[in-house]
Amino acid sequence: MQKLVGYSGEGDFSHGKSMYTNPMDLGIFTSHGHHMEVYSLPCKRSRSRISAPFIFNEQIHKKPKTTIEILPDECLFEIFKRLNGTQERSSCASVSKHWLNLLSTIRKDEFTHSLNQQQNAHLSRFLKGKKATDIRLLAIAVGASSHGGLGSLSINGNNVTRGVTNLGLKAISRNCPSLTDLSLWNLSSISDEAIIEIANECHNLEKLDFCQIPISDNSLIAIAKNCPNLKELSIESCSNIGNEGLQAIGQSCQNLKSISIKNCSQVVDQGITSLLSSSSSYSLMKLKLESLNISDMSLAVIGHYGIEITDLALTRLCKVTEKGFWVMGSGQGLQKLKSLTITSCFGVTDLGLEALGRGCPNLKQFALRKSAFLSDNGIVSFAEVALSLETILLEECHRVTQCGVFNFVLKSKLKNLTLENCFGIKDLVPGIPIPFRCSDSVKSLSIRNCPGFGNNSLMLFGRICPQLQNVEFIGLHGITDECFAPLIECCEPGLVSVSLSSCPKLTDKLVSELCKIHGGTLEILNLDGCTSITDSSLVSIASDCLLLTELGVSGSGITDSGVRALACAVQLNLQILSISNCRFVSDKSLPFLVKLSESLVGLNVRQCHGISNSGVGLLVDRLWNCDILS
Repeated sequence: MQKLVGYSGEGDFSHGKSMYTNPMDLGIFTSHGHHMEVYSLPCKRSRSRISAPFIFNEQIHKKPKTTIEILPDECLFEIFKRLNGTQERSSCASVSKHWLNLLSTIRKDEFTHSLNQQQNAHLSRFLKGKKATDIRLLAIAVGASSHGGLGSLSINGNNVTRGVTNLGLKAISRNCPSLTDLSLWNLSSISDEAIIEIANECHNLEKLDFCQIPISDNSLIAIAKNCPNLKELSIESCSNIGNEGLQAIGQSCQNLKSISIKNCSQVVDQGITSLLSSSSSYSLMKLKLESLNISDMSLAVIGHYGIEITDLALTRLCKVTEKGFWVMGSGQGLQKLKSLTITSCFGVTDLGLEALGRGCPNLKQFALRKSAFLSDNGIVSFAEVALSLETILLEECHRVTQCGVFNFVLKSKLKNLTLENCFGIKDLVPGIPIPFRCSDSVKSLSIRNCPGFGNNSLMLFGRICPQLQNVEFIGLHGITDECFAPLIECCEPGLVSVSLSSCPKLTDKLVSELCKIHGGTLEILNLDGCTSITDSSLVSIASDCLLLTELGVSGSGITDSGVRALACAVQLNLQILSISNCRFVSDKSLPFLVKLSESLVGLNVRQCHGISNSGVGLLVDRLWNCDILS
């Protein structure tokens, strides 16, 4: 050691010599092996240099790399809480999924620095399919919390591998307490835990829509307890929801105005009864019940306690009988009911329908679909007692005949009549007496796919309803020009909307007469599927129609000449034109369609095989203000 301390660069400790004569003494610095070389410069004496790493116990010790990732989550949490700007928070959330997850766990009120933001600037987000993931929800939660909060969130998920779970919804609840509208569809990986968390954090919820999600009554109980502002609730195909949840909603949600329950197997009479007999029934205005295991008891409760209900829809209630509808109508509680829709309820009979008409004095709209037992007597009795009725739709009511419909029209103050797929509607045999009276109230008549509706029926409607302004005849293969003429001639105020879709026997003659008589009032004309219509009809339209804005001639026999006639009409101001599946229309029509572009906002040229792809491209370029279907 004395030689080492007192060494001055000369002597034995020099080129190629060791300061230790015993090789074993080197072990205090290094082990034997090839890991070290000791040398000195050949020309100049200097201190020896070691070219290998310095090794202790055959281990290489390197200085650890310092990074923020070594900080525990608690420290990162405290750092993130002190971020004072939207940009800083967004930048940190973009670093990694781990940081995004940490930021999403911080509640909005836990940030040290609050952001200057508009309280009413609520955002809306919709996620569907593969886009419905937890990562997207975390990003939405962090981003929305810095921009006024999320007001509306809709998720329609079918992502099985990486779908939305409780993690994503919890992040929304912590960061978006201002949420008012939540819709969750087809989410199999969430549970009551997530919905309870949302209920605990988002007290401003007003609208909830649940469909095919595995939640139970516990979720509804939490919502009832924490969301007093709830106004709309829709539950569909939630098999674990039953009576207890509905009872809690009825007792606590005093502002509930609309509720829809569909295909929930555990909901029975007890749940509907407790919901409607509670204090919330005094605010409930819309009620929809579909595919439930309820009986006549539920309808009796509706008829007694539904004092504020204005819209009621009942669908596929297989256990409800004639007695249920009769009791509901006789309960005198539906005094404010304005709209009633009944679909596939076999309990609807003539007796029950008459009771509904008596018990709903303010009923204005009535739709009855797929009723197997309703007959002419029922609809006529209904017309006599439902004095405020304005609109009626009968679909697949096969026991209702043409005679019953005419009597219904004459005994009511009906404004709008729609018959659809009613096979009992057939032409009356000539000679059967029909009261020669008119209904001055009917303004709109729609007959859809009633194969028995023919020329005699058409002529009778023309005589009975002289005040018609809107007519729609779809899929009527039996009507012809000659029998349509009385209806055209008898419409005193002038027809405004005429739809004659898929009536193959109507020709240019009818269109010419229609335009001459009603060209000054006609605004909408639909001739789609009328294969006998040609350019002659378009010439009549171009010369006689002054106010026409919508025209459909898809599937007809028009050509380029007819399109030219429309383009040359100075008075026409067409906004919507449909010429799809017109095989005689070609690229020669392009200049005329461009000329019409001054007013067009919608153009349908689908399946016009005469128009080339380049022609469609030209239309897209030139008709920049028009939506084009091609």
